[in-house]
Amino acid sequence: MDYQTLILTKEKGVCTITLNRPEVLNAFNAQLSQELELAIDELSKDDATRVIVITGAGRAFCAGGDMKGLPIKPGDVAATTTALEQLHRLLLSIRRLEKPVIAAVNGAAAGGGCDLALMCDMRIASENAKFVEAYVRVGGTSDSGGTYLLTHLVGPAKACELLLTGDPIDAKEAERIGLVNKVVPADKLESTTKELAARLASGPPRAIGMMKKAIYTSLTQDIESAFQHTLYMTALCMQTEDAKEGIAAFAEKRPPVYKGN
Repeated sequence: MDYQTLILTKEKGVCTITLNRPEVLNAFNAQLSQELELAIDELSKDDATRVIVITGAGRAFCAGGDMKGLPIKPGDVAATTTALEQLHRLLLSIRRLEKPVIAAVNGAAAGGGCDLALMCDMRIASENAKFVEAYVRVGGTSDSGGTYLLTHLVGPAKACELLLTGDPIDAKEAERIGLVNKVVPADKLESTTKELAARLASGPPRAIGMMKKAIYTSLTQDIESAFQHTLYMTALCMQTEDAKEGIAAFAEKRPPVYKGN
């Protein structure tokens, strides 16, 4: 498919999706939201793609909603609901995808753009990155999962601070509170992200997909249920050719070659 607001590049099992509306700091309009949802769906069916990286063109990751390009207006509940439901479908598709998704946060991640980064499985941030849940600054509430995502990532007290004040934090503070996995110089963001993505892409895809699902399922499980899920997951995993290859490679002291079956 030809995308107008995205750039997709594929290399050795890794697909990088670049949000490509730099003139508005990659803010979401209806087209970007729809195209990103379509791209995630396309890549979910592409066995050659094992890892997805999301980043932004220009100096920002994503500035949130483009108020000129989204049908969100005070008093228009129906239009606002429709626009947000589309954005929610997109964000949930990332969480449900049985492939790891890495956010390479190159600059500002604000509002829905911050929530997009938080919805990814891992985040690597440039020293130029900043994060802000800016909703309260315009009289709004978090509408893209920030209340859930922040609470689980940094705890309720810090989530309250970030959401109720709307204060931005820089990359180092984001790393300190566990919001991002790693902070690197701006000129190292691409290479560092590629290194992590390549490492994940060389792993066993089905096992990684099962573990991603189990990690997020565990957020709403008690420990007994989590253990039962682990038993089921392990039984499935041990039937794969990749599991046989991994065990054989370990015994033979050689790197495994995983084929995804």
